[in-house]
Amino acid sequence: MNFDSYLPPRSAPRPTRDGTADQALRQIPDGARVVVPPMSATPLALLAALDDLRDGWTDIEIATGNLFTHVPPLDHPNEPFRFSTYQTSGPLRDVDAAGALQHIPATYAQLPTLFRPTGPLPADAILIQVSEPGPEGMYSLGTSVGGIVDVVRTAPLVIAQVNPNLPYTFGAAELRREEFDWLVPFPSDVLELRRSEPGALEREIAASVANLVTDGATLQFGIGGVPEAIMGMLGDRSDLGIHSGLISDGVMGMVESGALTGSQKATAPELIITTEAAGSAEFFHWIDRNPAVCMAPAGYTHSLEILAQQSNFVGINSAVQVTLDGTINAESLGPRQISGPGGQPDFAAGSMLNGGVSVVAMPATAARGKVSRIVRQLDPGAVVTTPRTLADRIITEYGQAELAGRTLAARADALRAIAHPDFRHELA
Repeated sequence: MNFDSYLPPRSAPRPTRDGTADQALRQIPDGARVVVPPMSATPLALLAALDDLRDGWTDIEIATGNLFTHVPPLDHPNEPFRFSTYQTSGPLRDVDAAGALQHIPATYAQLPTLFRPTGPLPADAILIQVSEPGPEGMYSLGTSVGGIVDVVRTAPLVIAQVNPNLPYTFGAAELRREEFDWLVPFPSDVLELRRSEPGALEREIAASVANLVTDGATLQFGIGGVPEAIMGMLGDRSDLGIHSGLISDGVMGMVESGALTGSQKATAPELIITTEAAGSAEFFHWIDRNPAVCMAPAGYTHSLEILAQQSNFVGINSAVQVTLDGTINAESLGPRQISGPGGQPDFAAGSMLNGGVSVVAMPATAARGKVSRIVRQLDPGAVVTTPRTLADRIITEYGQAELAGRTLAARADALRAIAHPDFRHELA
């Protein structure tokens, strides 16, 4: 598919050079904002080299999303590195405590314009990871397109680590040589999303969600044990499709079972549409040059215009807390930011435009049963990720609460009924 209408115009051909990481990184000016892709796409070798050269700058901002692992610049907060993120994660917590992290409130749909030259946080450079060129001479972003491809097209400086271990994926991930300023050959591991087998609790919640998925549905999944468990329960469905911000290992099983064909999708039928891919080494091998997998920009995957065309859409996400009126917090423990909104608000809005379903699936309690996730009001300082106007189905191991179109009193009754029994008296 061609996604040019959902992307900024390509920059003029760049005078692409092959060189070392040192040669390329020394082109970054002092005071620059450097964008780094998240998750499995993080260019580990370039970041290690950037840290080695840190004495060459007095101030560098690294803007990124969900990091799967610690990277060397994190060891030098404010010396010279400071950080900003639209999706905080465990590796960023120490620099947050050191006062070297700024949070950017932005949904995934907003990422394409965030770092453009005309955006609020224009990028001075982007460090990316690409596959080796394929037979057609194109390189691929592999596991992450999102808003990254928008920055590649518009940033003044594009430095790419060419990694032979990165899978080659199609769609908006494919880039021409002249779209890079520097190509730095450097093999490194592709970060895996390590998952554990879903437990009894996750399977119980997943079974309730799976009951909402009918033949021909188009699905969106978040990260976690519950989504993986759901995918494992859909083998007896037919003609399911994927239009998601993320795909992972569970998609392989859906294809192998014959449940996932995409034939009923309103857009891009028969293609698995995603903007991020994260999983095991086996999964990376599976998506490599897989014609069924199409990487699309966030401006397409999270577009309300595109989502409104899906007539049988089921979006599946999770939360930290849900209040009795349906307000959803999926990103903070009180004032402490532990994640970000991601695409949850985008898919919550989009899934309800054409009779679809927006699901928040979560255990009824946290902290080993000591804390209810269903609450009267959010903890002081906690973040509203999805407003109550976009709340639809909330599912715990105790059942399902249907909120869309319900009065506040009816919502409260429905949510109390799926709270853990130990906390229902507090919610009465």
